[in-house]
Amino acid sequence: MTDSVDALAAWLRLTLIPGIGGETQRSLLKAFGLPEAVFAASHSALAGVIGSPLAERLHNHDANATIAPTLDWAAQAGNGIVTLADPDYPQALLDSADPPVLLYLKGRRDLLNQPMLAMVGSRNATAQGERDATAFARSLSEAGLTIVSGLALGIDAAAHRGALATAASTIAVIGTGADRLYPARNADLAREIAERGAILSEFPLGTPALANNFPRRNRIIAGMAKGCLVVEAAPRSGSLITARLSAEAGREVFAIPGSIHSPQARGCHQLIRQGAKLVETSQDVLEELGWTGQSASREKVGPGETASKPDADEERVLTALGNSPCDLDTLSQRSGLTAAGLLAILLPMELGGRLAQLPGGLYQRLH
Repeated sequence: MTDSVDALAAWLRLTLIPGIGGETQRSLLKAFGLPEAVFAASHSALAGVIGSPLAERLHNHDANATIAPTLDWAAQAGNGIVTLADPDYPQALLDSADPPVLLYLKGRRDLLNQPMLAMVGSRNATAQGERDATAFARSLSEAGLTIVSGLALGIDAAAHRGALATAASTIAVIGTGADRLYPARNADLAREIAERGAILSEFPLGTPALANNFPRRNRIIAGMAKGCLVVEAAPRSGSLITARLSAEAGREVFAIPGSIHSPQARGCHQLIRQGAKLVETSQDVLEELGWTGQSASREKVGPGETASKPDADEERVLTALGNSPCDLDTLSQRSGLTAAGLLAILLPMELGGRLAQLPGGLYQRLH
């Protein structure tokens, strides 16, 4: 930590007083400077900024029972607390309407100021939606964009998994305390993100999964990123909240279209009607952002993008396909790969322009 223990304790104390929210905290910091100066100010000086009742509460509230174990948590390897005065604080958040005064971190500090793209979508995602999220996240993170999402089931989890294998990795912004794993089904994924990416929360340690906290964390996802890609979403979903917050913050909004018969596509179609950019490949996103970051270390997603040499499994699939359309079962027999393994290989190849999926579940090699 860059702050001393005493200074960090003052930051914690400021954020743990009931009734004194983010806007009030920032008003106090603007008026008095660092939190230690806030607590050293007189009642009358504080009252002039936040009113007498809140000034009295600020002076009288005792948060020591929470501060001490939080400092112990922050001292553990891999954990940290990032304040507005910390040079590691995500600078993109400072341009947002409601930047948190303090963030709890598990994982890599070096990711906090890397260029990011938000990827969000339905918790009840289709299998195709999850495959798309994984493939797009992998490709975009290989291009140098850190993928930020919310660790929810469905699209969020798929996006995190797609980015984890890359150097740019992924950040999960959660709606609970950083010491809580939610949802339980993503516990293993959360641990992997803490090891190879980062987990962020503005909520004090021990905060349970409360419904009102999840829309609040969406503003952090939106504020940290250059843009927001919605993969699947129902109307009036949390993903559309993130997209709206992104647009309000001046970020780009992207949406992947789907079938007119799919409920999970309606939110994306709504966004497109409202001006979001329709994307079919990762290159669509990169071009709209004007992104010329690092070259991909592996094949990018999308026809027309520069591709590295196919890996051994892709070469195996191309050989098995031959020059005639082939169904999945036949392809599995020819290649010796399982159907599940093939699906994981076929989608990136399809998006990369190496093969096409034809009606009737057939696959055709493209020359």
